[in-house]
Amino acid sequence: MTDVDPLIYLLGIFVLAIFVGYYVVWSVTPALHTPLMSVTNAISSVIVVGALIAAGVSFGNATEGNGIAKWLGFLAIILASVNIFGGFLVTRRMLSMYRKKGG
Repeated sequence: MTDVDPLIYLLGIFVLAIFVGYYVVWSVTPALHTPLMSVTNAISSVIVVGALIAAGVSFGNATEGNGIAKWLGFLAIILASVNIFGGFLVTRRMLSMYRKKGG
């Protein structure tokens, strides 16, 4: 049995995550968007932890792929941070819509 490059597995997981994310987001009713945003913020925080590990850790003596992992980790940190802070801003705006005006 030949060894398969781990990049192929990771790419397969990434493609599956895209399909799952697409169908979860577009199948949710509008009443559940706020709880879904809260869950995505929680998931993004886990992504930030994983991205920090990917961006900061070198993999033993293997130098090949370290640069790619660091850049992808850095990109993941930026995208997850945008998702987290955007989710907080949208949630704040939605909660302000339920406040009584002038009171």
